[in-house]
Amino acid sequence: MPDNSPTPLAEAPERAAPRQAMIEARDLSKFYGDFAAVRDVSFTIQEGEVVAFIGPNGAGKSTVMKLLTGYLSPSTGIAQIAGFDMQTDRLNGAARLGYLPENGPLYPDMTPRSLLRFFAEARGMDDSYASQRIEAVVELCRLEAVIGKPIVKLSKGYRQRVGMAQVLLHEPDVLILDEPTTGLDPNQIREVRKMIRRLGETKTILLSTHILQEVHAMCSRVLFIDEGRIVFDGTQNELLADQPDMDLKFHELTGIAENPA
Repeated sequence: MPDNSPTPLAEAPERAAPRQAMIEARDLSKFYGDFAAVRDVSFTIQEGEVVAFIGPNGAGKSTVMKLLTGYLSPSTGIAQIAGFDMQTDRLNGAARLGYLPENGPLYPDMTPRSLLRFFAEARGMDDSYASQRIEAVVELCRLEAVIGKPIVKLSKGYRQRVGMAQVLLHEPDVLILDEPTTGLDPNQIREVRKMIRRLGETKTILLSTHILQEVHAMCSRVLFIDEGRIVFDGTQNELLADQPDMDLKFHELTGIAENPA
């Protein structure tokens, strides 16, 4: 006899959980008198993205980053980290954030060990957790050889690693890095890039740079800013779809025509 029992329905494939918006700018503007450092900047970076923030010097990259981190107050608009408004709820946002400004301030007379211990105490970490985290970031940033040397005697590459270790100390979910390889030699740049790629496996990263090789090396998505406005937001492939030469695309987006050879 034929089997007239109902055919079982195929199970629907599981949907990936929606990713949280970890960095969000909504109509951010910053005015100094009549001068607009940035104007109407909006974008969202989802959990797990590593995004390059590029543009010429003076385009507004550092200003946007300072607005996102709460170091500057916007003239208009909203900046959020992990859903926290960085003007009205900055402490909760800062707890999820690691920010490395360009030429980040370090105390030159301290050693990396004493600096990290100082910041651990400032963040209210108990001794056991602080010791665990210091050991972890020293290993991650490869500071073992200089851990007891005064920071003033360290190379720029090692000082940058100390700054990164301090940023990572409290295990932030979000990293905002402003020109992290500026002034480094090729070997140091390679080490910093490797570190950022490793961090990108577990964290959301916004990386400011004007070095186009950084985009190829570390990032899948690009935000391009020029004269205080976002002029491109998309993947590397989308950026180069009509012009595969990154240098020429940079000139195109900044309105600088290439002279024919």
